[in-house]
Amino acid sequence: MKKEMLVYNVAHNFKGMQVMPKLKIQTENDETFGDRLARLRNKAGYTQRDLARETGISQRMIAYYEKQTLYPPTHLLPILSKALGTSADELLGLNETAINSKKKDMRLWRRFSQIEKMDSKEKRQILQLLDTFIEKEQLKQKVSAG
Repeated sequence: MKKEMLVYNVAHNFKGMQVMPKLKIQTENDETFGDRLARLRNKAGYTQRDLARETGISQRMIAYYEKQTLYPPTHLLPILSKALGTSADELLGLNETAINSKKKDMRLWRRFSQIEKMDSKEKRQILQLLDTFIEKEQLKQKVSAG
């Protein structure tokens, strides 16, 4: 079982007034928020640029969240978790990821969802192209098995 370490930092503004504390969540295995974000992004099949396009966050900020920041961008957690197909708790490291879950190629599934929105003529052409590749692969498997 993972133990979470919650670290509260109290910041002061220029007049010495106390402001909202920042919450740093780091798991026992020392995986930071940035490490988890990068791992979940790769698992979902996104490059930093792809995730930036999907979320509306700049690629530069995605890179910053993965490498530089110690604190999760709480206002962006719902956007990031939706784009990555995960929960905010998993993104924060509060829930364990399913290690043995069957992996899907998320880029492929995103492409399929885009194809579903096309008109029927374009869908038919794409299906014919896919069928050609599938038949070619099946023939290769038959030849190697026989």
